[in-house]
Amino acid sequence: MGITYVEGLVKGVSGKQENVKFLVDSGATYSLLPKAVWESIGLKPKRKLTFTLADGTTVERAVSEAFVVFPQGDAHTPVILGEEGDQALLGVVTLEILGLVLNPFARTLQPMHMLLC
Repeated sequence: MGITYVEGLVKGVSGKQENVKFLVDSGATYSLLPKAVWESIGLKPKRKLTFTLADGTTVERAVSEAFVVFPQGDAHTPVILGEEGDQALLGVVTLEILGLVLNPFARTLQPMHMLLC
């Protein structure tokens, strides 16, 4: 397995936008925006949730919603409002909303095999 980054655009309700380089993290539930990014596009906290980190510790973070744009599509998605030092992450909820999966061999995003059951 390797590390995969994708470039995307995030927009806030006001229409302000920022280009972001996301680390694709198939182990992360929600996507995360660094503090400078979410403040720049004018996001505001909507609620707080508790998240478990890879080492088992828990952190509480504010969550909001942003509009994300990638070459493969665009959508509204929940986002964690990162704190100082946090890196932009693209989590599985956003990937599923966009109908995408990570191909770990090619290190690319590709369309998800969708089921209608």
